[in-house]
Amino acid sequence: MKEIFARDGLLSFHLSAFEPRAGQLLMAEAVAATLTAGAKGGAELPRARILMVEAETGIGKTLAYLIPALLSGQRVVVSTATINLQDQILTKEIPLIERILGRSASALCVKGRQNYLCLYRWNQYRTSPQLSLIEDGDIGRIEQWLDKTSSGDRAELSWLTDGSLLWPKISAQSSQCLGSDCPDGASCFVNQLRKQAGSARLLIVNHHLFFSDLALRQAGFAEILPRYQAVIFDEAHHLEGVATQFFGRNFSQYQLLDLLVDIERQAVSDLATNSRDQLIAFARGLSSRMDRFFQLFPAQRGRYPLLDLISGQPSWSEEVTSLASGLDSLTSLLANQASAGEVWNILSTRAAELGANLRHICCPEAKGANNIFVHWYERRERTVTISATPVLIAAELEKTLYSTVQSCIMTSATLSAGGDFSYIKERLGLDTDTVTLQFPSPFDYEGRTLLYVPEKDFPEPADPSYNDKICQRVFELLQISQGRALVLFTSLKAMDMMAEFLETRLSYPVLVQGRSSRQALLARFKETTDSVLLAVASFWEGVDVPGDALSCVIIDKLPFEVPSDPVIQARIQAITDGGGKPFFDFQVPRAILTLRQGVGRLMRAATDCGVIAIMDIRLFSKGYGRSFRASLPPAVVVRSLDEVRDFFQLKCDSHNKGS
Repeated sequence: MKEIFARDGLLSFHLSAFEPRAGQLLMAEAVAATLTAGAKGGAELPRARILMVEAETGIGKTLAYLIPALLSGQRVVVSTATINLQDQILTKEIPLIERILGRSASALCVKGRQNYLCLYRWNQYRTSPQLSLIEDGDIGRIEQWLDKTSSGDRAELSWLTDGSLLWPKISAQSSQCLGSDCPDGASCFVNQLRKQAGSARLLIVNHHLFFSDLALRQAGFAEILPRYQAVIFDEAHHLEGVATQFFGRNFSQYQLLDLLVDIERQAVSDLATNSRDQLIAFARGLSSRMDRFFQLFPAQRGRYPLLDLISGQPSWSEEVTSLASGLDSLTSLLANQASAGEVWNILSTRAAELGANLRHICCPEAKGANNIFVHWYERRERTVTISATPVLIAAELEKTLYSTVQSCIMTSATLSAGGDFSYIKERLGLDTDTVTLQFPSPFDYEGRTLLYVPEKDFPEPADPSYNDKICQRVFELLQISQGRALVLFTSLKAMDMMAEFLETRLSYPVLVQGRSSRQALLARFKETTDSVLLAVASFWEGVDVPGDALSCVIIDKLPFEVPSDPVIQARIQAITDGGGKPFFDFQVPRAILTLRQGVGRLMRAATDCGVIAIMDIRLFSKGYGRSFRASLPPAVVVRSLDEVRDFFQLKCDSHNKGS
């Protein structure tokens, strides 16, 4: 590794601006040692060699794990949380590594099946009798695309909207795959991708695909990924949240309606009149049962505990039984049509899985699994989803991940809370002696940044005067920074309130999440250097705006989650039942990790300069504030606007002019 990462190494030869960083070299050596130890142990090891690395912005962690992964000779999966990081790896890091090593990296990006067009479903849709009744200008455009594409990846269709109603009808869903019986199998984009993946040494995926693959393998099905020896998780702070989705079960209106639409279309295509009419009539009758079942759910949008709903619905058991028995009958009717083609067995399996999920979720007491799964429902604008989610995922990770690979490496800029990895290790089921490394950012936070927290008399967030005070104070900060700010909120309500206040007073452009796409907002924010971007949720991470356009990050309050979410409630209760202290063991560490992600939006390059403003005096007024402060970058802390003004005038602006 020294030959590559040292001051006179290969990286310095290929990168004119290369600066050797001790943390990058140490991380690369640790990754290489973990992969080597895992390979030596092989199948004899009962559990993967595990390494956890916190590498803050500026360390260069991506190269620090990619290069040893490629040199290991093993097939390694690199799993990320965001598309941006995948694109960076494929378009920037891999070409650089190929120049450094002087050979092909044999890397391939693998996406979930739903990202690829299914030729069989496409041909069905294109020749459907109902299509002539529909004006669909997209058909011709896809025909032209299919003459040129080699991947079938919808990402190539820049004109296709995220909410396209067409794509779900023609994409390669695993539940609708005919496998070896598919007449288009030889040309199938997914089959071609699987062959390419079989010969690649480095597979780039996202966390959703990775855990979907694990869940399918557990159920006895194969997905796209071939067998691999090691996995590297970047943005590993997302692992618990993503894994939770795939180790549980869900049932929704959309899933059942999608099945019924596919049945009717297939019946029109395949079946004789009597069989077709009988099956379609039954499917439509089942749709009525579904409507009755979902009418039991209140109209209010949000996520709520299912057990509370069940206890208040006398007809619950009757409606569940009616819908479940209907799915049982549908399963049999579909299987009876198997002589018309393998697709009918696929449809029958889908109906059976929906029925099993419905019973599992809706009859928690019969399963005796209240302490293993939390049962909840979510009402959205057009659908209701019911779910059974594991309260803890450690056992599932042990069974499906840690015991099936030789090496497992987890890295992120934010894995520790107050310098302690205990929270993340416990949530992911890792031993207390799991090897952890921590590399702070090499950026000059002390010289180039300031941390502003309001004076001690400023109201806490629960104070009735807080909203008025924070609006005025943020306005004053934005005047000092001359715009150039990202303002992050813990709720949509707080964001909208601030937007209304600023738009009538601030002379700088105010951009608000939700009024344009994320991509369009960020593009305008970068181009308009005096603009202010107000945002929530996903903008707390993944925003990479180096330079003048982002010189101030303002955070409205410490990002504690509202503990009304059913899954959060269940996890808090589990910690309480185990004798722990959920606020300090769970809620504080989660909030710290989120805060660290938000704060990390400011310094994206060594030449950046600016102010981090956290408008929550609980950082100093509460005992737990010490844990938050210990997790923040080593910026100078100030509590007056005059000091912020002086910093911008005397230090930050001069840095920017000189860089």
